[in-house]
Formats: sequence, C-alpha cells, structure tokens
Amino acid sequence: MENGAVYNETTEPQVKAPRRLPFGCTLRRLWGWRLPAKVVQSIFSFVAVVCEEIVDDCSICGGLYFFEFISCSAFLLSLFILCVYCTDFYGSLGKDKVQKL
Repeated sequence: MENGAVYNETTEPQVKAPRRLPFGCTLRRLWGWRLPAKVVQSIFSFVAVVCEEIVDDCSICGGLYFFEFISCSAFLLSLFILCVYCTDFYGSLGKDKVQKL
C-alpha cells in the first residue's frame, strides 16, 4: 500500500469541448450549404423589407401591404432560425421541440 498499488487512475482523460464562436455561437448544426443558404435568405428578405419601405405613393396598396407582411415575416423567421440553430438555445429546447417549432 505504501507504493500506491491500490490506487489506480480512475479519471478518464478530458475531452476537449467543441470550438465555439463568441457569445455562445456554434456552427455544428448549420454546416455545409445550409448556413450560407440561411444567411442569403435573411439578406434577401431584409432587402425586400427595405425596398418595400422605399415606396412613397401607391394607388392600390393592398398588394404592397401583403408584400410588406410576407417580407417582414420571412426576415424575422429567418433570423429566429439562425439564432436557434447557431446558439445554445437549440440544446436547451431539445431536438423534438425545435422540429415542432
């Protein structure tokens, strides 16, 4: 017992945590072509919102208001999807709840 034969190493070697970007961001769930596609979708929907806001006068504004609703909704939802998939929020919700969302 004096030489420590009874005591073996019981701890496992430490595994390095996956590399993360600042503010808890991670790109593990949006890899490959999915991340650039979501970023481009967000940019296009933002450009659509800006283009809609540039219009000063319209004679029949129903279509313009519908376009405003759709482009703003697309922009907000694409940002929400990026936030959920690129942060730790995905892990705290769980895969099943994210798929239901």
